[in-house]
Amino acid sequence: MPDNRNNPAENTAAPSILEIRRLQKAFDSTSVLKDISLSVERGNVISIIGPSGSGKSTLLRCASFLETADGGDILYDGQYAVKDGVYASKAELNRFRTRFGLVFQNFQLFPHYSVLKNVSEAPILHGENRDEVRNRAMELLKKMGLEGKENAYPYQLSGGQQQRVAIARALCMRPEVMYFDEPTSALDPELTGEVLKVIRQLADEKMTMVVVTHEMPFAKAVSNRVIFMDGGVIVEQGDPIAVFENPQEERTRQFLRVFER
Repeated sequence: MPDNRNNPAENTAAPSILEIRRLQKAFDSTSVLKDISLSVERGNVISIIGPSGSGKSTLLRCASFLETADGGDILYDGQYAVKDGVYASKAELNRFRTRFGLVFQNFQLFPHYSVLKNVSEAPILHGENRDEVRNRAMELLKKMGLEGKENAYPYQLSGGQQQRVAIARALCMRPEVMYFDEPTSALDPELTGEVLKVIRQLADEKMTMVVVTHEMPFAKAVSNRVIFMDGGVIVEQGDPIAVFENPQEERTRQFLRVFER
């Protein structure tokens, strides 16, 4: 019998860019993710909503290997990164890591690097041509509305500008899917608008994205699918209009009422 780790026979249809099956994660005796399954199709935007502590960020951290899942499968383009809780080799995981970019709520820029070096350093360290990477980084900074800021340092930028640098840094690795973990939670309303505008632009360009967010109007307007999590499980998911305007589960209705006040 052939080894189906990297060519699962059950995937007869075109694979999703990301597929998670029966994912489980606990911290000590507290179960944070309980049998989570979802798929992300290429070019789609998936918004994950839910109360604090529902497992949303842990789900993203497991999908990006920042946390180790206790069980379940994680596949990229039908290839197993994790199968039944067993991880692929370090070399294989490094190859999977090149498929996604990460943007966190607290920016995580290098304070002693210029904006340009923050954006360009990772691809250069991965062996790409320095001049080509820097040209790409400059184009991304222009796209983010940061032209002229390439020699600035993070402390000289607003929070919204720092987050846009973080987005440019992730995009400079040319990922196939972008993960956003509460990208606006550390920003005031005016700066939040700056960052959401950039993410909307990426959605218009059909960038595949998974966005953990508390910005309900944004999730409703931009997403192809909305997932509502609570207590470590997916309570409800579907078309954003259906989830926001006609939720089927009482827990979803309770959560959304808070945002209607």
